[in-house]
Amino acid sequence: MLESSSLQGWACGMTEPDVLNRKIHELKEWQRVAWQRVADPLLTAFERREIRNHIRDGEAELRQCLGMMSERLRFQARTVEDVGASFARLPFRLLA
Repeated sequence: MLESSSLQGWACGMTEPDVLNRKIHELKEWQRVAWQRVADPLLTAFERREIRNHIRDGEAELRQCLGMMSERLRFQARTVEDVGASFARLPFRLLA
């Protein structure tokens, strides 16, 4: 798992959304690998249980990061052109 101190190290040349995107990508990749590891027939029941516990922790962290990204996108300032273009796409009907 990633620690908050490692996130601060990334922030040197990256913007905050870039760091969040990278963390989301890494958490998804970690979970993919962890689920492959759970499928290994050579693992003991204890090892499987431990991996699944770590997966649950990772899911909670991923859910938190995705929520933060969603909030950022929801409150992201839109340019005037974006707002004007959205009005142009509205389907109007003239009723006679």
